[in-house]
Amino acid sequence: MHNVAPPDWSAIDTVLLDMDGTLLDLSFDNHFWLEQVPARFAAANGLDLETARARLAPLFAAQRGTLQWYCLDYWTRELALDLEALKREVRGQVQWLPRAEAFLSRLRLLGKRIALVTNAHPVTLAVKNEQLNFTGHFDAMYSSHPFGAPKESAQFWPRLAAAERFDSSRTLFVDDSPAVLQAARLYGIQWVYGIARPDSTRPRTEMGGFPAVDAVGELMPG
Repeated sequence: MHNVAPPDWSAIDTVLLDMDGTLLDLSFDNHFWLEQVPARFAAANGLDLETARARLAPLFAAQRGTLQWYCLDYWTRELALDLEALKREVRGQVQWLPRAEAFLSRLRLLGKRIALVTNAHPVTLAVKNEQLNFTGHFDAMYSSHPFGAPKESAQFWPRLAAAERFDSSRTLFVDDSPAVLQAARLYGIQWVYGIARPDSTRPRTEMGGFPAVDAVGELMPG
């Protein structure tokens, strides 16, 4: 637990949870964007892998932190690749992070309202749900795309609140992005925690001073 005080579950009614890197292993997304997409882009354009990576790097960097960064339609157009088809090809690699599913089941038993809140494109959300069939764990699932702003943006949170109607003072939010955690805290969400090991194949990351656990299961109610 790395000396992180657990949340007071008696003071929490709603639990908002990120998907990739919080509940699902970010190793899938890292491998997809850092290995599979460059390889497919190289093959489609007659490039070697290093040249393809060099060409993609500035395109990715220019959109990081924007809604387009997460938009499958945008990258399908930009790269001239069928990314939905590619995701479906490799969807067998989508997996839960340790104890994440047990954590959701425990919250359900306690009667907490559980909402998935992700920057993932709706198609990506659908592909991952087809693989793991996680819909039943949630009372609601939200992609940031219909809200017109990513979670790191101040505009996102009031739009989400209008749809979900949560009480910020009695809400817990968990994410693996310090920028997103900061936006949630600025909006006024009382309980904010980071996930320091979003990718099971990589070491612990720094969470910008936010209370952080290696895995969401460490927040499990007693």
